[in-house]
Amino acid sequence: MAESDSGEKTEEPTAKKLSDARKKGQIARSKDLGTMFVLVGSAVAMLIMGNSLVAELSKMMKRLFSLNRRETMDVHALFQVVSDSVSAIMVPFLWIHIIIVFAAFVGNSLLGGMSFSWQAMAPKASKLSPLAGFKRMFGVQAYVELIKSILKFFVVFISAYLLLSGLFDQIINLSTENIPHNFEHAVSLLMWMFLALALSLAIIVVIDAPYQVWNHNRQLKMTKQEIKDEMKNSDGSPETKGRIRRAQYEMSQRRMMQDIPDSDVVITNPTHYSVALKYDPDGGGAPILVAKGIDEMALHIRTIAKEHDIEVIASPALARSLYYTAEPNEEIPEQLFAAVAQILAFIFQLNAHKKGKAKRPKPVAKNLPIPDDFRY
Repeated sequence: MAESDSGEKTEEPTAKKLSDARKKGQIARSKDLGTMFVLVGSAVAMLIMGNSLVAELSKMMKRLFSLNRRETMDVHALFQVVSDSVSAIMVPFLWIHIIIVFAAFVGNSLLGGMSFSWQAMAPKASKLSPLAGFKRMFGVQAYVELIKSILKFFVVFISAYLLLSGLFDQIINLSTENIPHNFEHAVSLLMWMFLALALSLAIIVVIDAPYQVWNHNRQLKMTKQEIKDEMKNSDGSPETKGRIRRAQYEMSQRRMMQDIPDSDVVITNPTHYSVALKYDPDGGGAPILVAKGIDEMALHIRTIAKEHDIEVIASPALARSLYYTAEPNEEIPEQLFAAVAQILAFIFQLNAHKKGKAKRPKPVAKNLPIPDDFRY
C-alpha cells in the first residue's frame, strides 16, 4: 500500500521543480488571453488611428487618380508620387503596429510572466511521433480545447447577434446619410463592434486562465518519493549530512583540545563536567571558555590539564553553569563574572605563591555567587 501511495502525484511542486520547469519553457499560458489582448489592441489602435489612416488613404487615392501626363509617362516622377503617398500612410500604420505589438506582449506575459528558453525551442522527437500526435488529438487536453472552441463560437455568435440587433437601425440609416459622413459612420460602427466582440472573449479568458494555472500546477505535481529524491540531491542524503556533522564535531573537538594547554584553570564537577577557562588581564575582556565536556570528554580535559600543569578546581555548581551557558571560544555570561573572578584570583595568587612572590592563598569558597536562574 505504501508503494502505491508513493507513486501518486499528490504533493504540490517544490520551488526547484517550478524553477526547472520555467527554464524548460513550461509555464502557465492562456492562448485565449493573448488572443483577446491582440484583438482588443487592434480595435483600440484602429479607433485611435483609424481616422488618420482613412484620411491618408483618401489623399493617396485622390492623388493617384489625378496624375498628369508627365507623371504617367515618367517612371521617376510616378515613383516619387507613389513614394510620397505610401510614406504618408506609414505613420498611422506604424502606430497601429506598435499598439498591437504592445498588446500582444502584455497579453502573453500577463499570465506566467516573460520566459525565454532554448530548451523549449529545441526540436523534440516526441513532436514528430505519430503516436504522440494521436494521443494529443484524442487526449483530455484536446477535448478541453474542443469545448473551448464551441464555447467561443457561441459567445461570439450571441455577442454579434446582440450588437447587430442593437445597432440595426443605425446600420439601415447609413444609406440615407451623405457621403463621406456615411463612410465615417460605418467605419466607426464597425470598429466599435469589433472592440465589443473582442471584449466578449473575456468570458472565455475568465474560465481559461484559472484552468491553465490549475492544469500547469497539476502537471508539475510530485510524488512523495520525488520530493525525497530532490531533497537528497539538493541537500545531500541524511547519511551524508550525518557524516559531515560528525566530521565537523570531531574537528571542533580536536581544536578545542588543542587550546586547553593555553587555559588558566579547569573547573570541574569531579564526576561529570569539566570546563577550561582563559583570562587575559591586559586584554580588558571577559574570561573565555576554551573547552567543555561531560563524562569521557570531561575526563580527557582534566587529563590534558594535569599534563600541562594547569590547576584543576572542583566547583560543581559553577562547572554546570558554565557548561550550559557558554560555548567554546565565547566569553562567559556576565552573571557568572563574580564567581569566576574568585576562581581566577585564587589561581593568580597561587601562581605567584609558586614563584615565591606571595603567600599561599586561601581555598576558594564553596558557595560561590551564582544566580538562581544560572544553577543547573
